[in-house]
Amino acid sequence: MMNKAESGIKFLSYILLIAMTLVIAAPIVVILMNSFKGRLFISDNLFGFINRENFVGFSNYLLGFTRMRFFDSFLTSLFITVASTFFIVILCSMTAWYIIRVKNKWTSMLYYLFVFAMIVPFQMVMFTMSWMSSTLRLGNPLGILIMYVGFGSGMSIFMISGFVKTIPLEIEESAEIDGCTPVQTFFNVVIHILMPIAVTVAILNAMWIWNDYLLPLLVLDSKYSTLPVAIQKIFTGSYGGRDMGGLMAMLVLSIIPIIIFYLSAQKYIIQGVTAGAVKG
Repeated sequence: MMNKAESGIKFLSYILLIAMTLVIAAPIVVILMNSFKGRLFISDNLFGFINRENFVGFSNYLLGFTRMRFFDSFLTSLFITVASTFFIVILCSMTAWYIIRVKNKWTSMLYYLFVFAMIVPFQMVMFTMSWMSSTLRLGNPLGILIMYVGFGSGMSIFMISGFVKTIPLEIEESAEIDGCTPVQTFFNVVIHILMPIAVTVAILNAMWIWNDYLLPLLVLDSKYSTLPVAIQKIFTGSYGGRDMGGLMAMLVLSIIPIIIFYLSAQKYIIQGVTAGAVKG
């Protein structure tokens, strides 16, 4: 049986977890409530609950669809997120596997270069990057993929490298004995073993890219807009004028896909991070 000290620690842990849950969930609840309230009522009482007087049904959602081309921005965000995540997972998996299996001073230098890239703030490179993007004409959904792969490679290679160290070398040697080339060994054997960490990397990068606002704003041409950029442009006017009802409604719609994606694959996050936490 637990003594009083252990019971007290457990009770305090539950209180702390509940408090943290409320702090994290509170902004989402506020946004959801205000998406069903009239614009003037939101400005008057942002944290007020829904009642008969301020409830406007789904009019904010309908207004959002009419004022912004929601599906165009949604498809742009979807393409950029899916394509960027796919290339990050494939290219970083190959790079991490090569770095760990081919151990020399060049691969070690390359590994630490990727690790160093994790700690460089985006603000340090954003102006230079914007100039290069304009010069190379990368201000489109295809061009921005290159930048997302670059920015996402540091953390991804770091995580995948730790996982590769847990793979027994004998498995790959058996594939080579059977006549597989290094490329065949990777795609026929290694990539399947890397699946837990690959899914983890995909989830983390997908959430980051889907919610990213600053990079698309700086890079993409005006005719292309991701959901965060489109919502800000349409519902935030000049001189502080904002349509808070439509803004809240579109925010709700924009976070639903990534929440569904996260809930459907969240079990892989801890599994992948734990498996990749190997010293070596």
